[in-house]
Amino acid sequence: MKTGKKRWIQSGIALLCSFAIVLSVFPVSADNDISSLEDQASTLQDQLAGINKDILALSDEISGTQMQLEILNGDMERTEDELAVAKENEVRQYEDMKDRIKYMYEHGNATLLEMLFSAEDMADFLNKADFIENLSTYDRDALNELKEIHQQITDHQETLKAQQASLNDLQSRLKDQQDSLQAKASATSTDLADVQNRLEKAREEEARRIAEEEAARRAAAEAAASGAGSADSSGSSGSSGNSGSSGGSVTTGGSVSATADELTLLAAIIQCEAYQDYNCLLAVATVIMNRVQSPRFPNSISGVVYASGQFSPTWTGRLDQVLNSGPSSLSLQVAQDAINGARLSSVADCYYFLYAPSTNRTGVIVGDNVFFQSW
Repeated sequence: MKTGKKRWIQSGIALLCSFAIVLSVFPVSADNDISSLEDQASTLQDQLAGINKDILALSDEISGTQMQLEILNGDMERTEDELAVAKENEVRQYEDMKDRIKYMYEHGNATLLEMLFSAEDMADFLNKADFIENLSTYDRDALNELKEIHQQITDHQETLKAQQASLNDLQSRLKDQQDSLQAKASATSTDLADVQNRLEKAREEEARRIAEEEAARRAAAEAAASGAGSADSSGSSGSSGNSGSSGGSVTTGGSVSATADELTLLAAIIQCEAYQDYNCLLAVATVIMNRVQSPRFPNSISGVVYASGQFSPTWTGRLDQVLNSGPSSLSLQVAQDAINGARLSSVADCYYFLYAPSTNRTGVIVGDNVFFQSW
């Protein structure tokens, strides 16, 4: 009877050990699944990080393009205002010329002859003859000059429109790329969430399997110890086993070192961007000087003026026209004062400006520009 009981205990122990051995086979497959899912999650996370980086780069490029568009729109409105003034001047000059021609036609050559024969001497006669000739020449030259100015402004307007269309097209293409990347990022995020969900479930199953395996092993160990105690009890007494688990006046700023060419360049760009008024010109010069002295921008006048996408006259050809003809004496004076340290106090902390009628941005209005601290 004791022998049969001993054999039954030994059989139970063997069965529990076999069950533990069978459970120990499953971790290989489970570990492989977890490892595969971890690799997939890591790959998707890297892809998502790359996509997000591309989206940020595109967003910066779109912001830069938007800034250039705002600058161009301001220049467009400024040019349209100048074109309207040029047209008015042309019409007025033409009407004045017509009145003079009409007067001469109605009074005939008699009036001109009377003017000539009223001369007191030969010198007076020649002076009056020159006056008649110069009057005609003045009308013709003035009208031609107005037509030339009108044509220059029209050409400038067409250039701005072409550049505006190009920037709009670029912005549209960048937006399409951004939308495509965002859709890709959304799909990748969905895939990543799915993989992470499956990975979490696989880890939970693995933890449960390990707990079951450990419980089976403990049970086998306890059964083995119990069997050994029962076997020993037939001949001798023993103890049973037990397992445990253990940010309008002029102020002074810093002077800037500049060459003669940079002085001319500064005078030309402020002449392009502001009225021929001391404070208006100095306000633009103050922004440029602020940039020169800021670590966020190039540290020279030429570097600031020619920075990509910042001042539209540099890419529309308007700056070159002023440089070729030479800046006005007032523009040169303001540029020299700014280099020596003069700043317009109302915009002393500003780094940007736009043509005021073209924007709803808030800021300090000086002349026809609005100045502000940050974009």
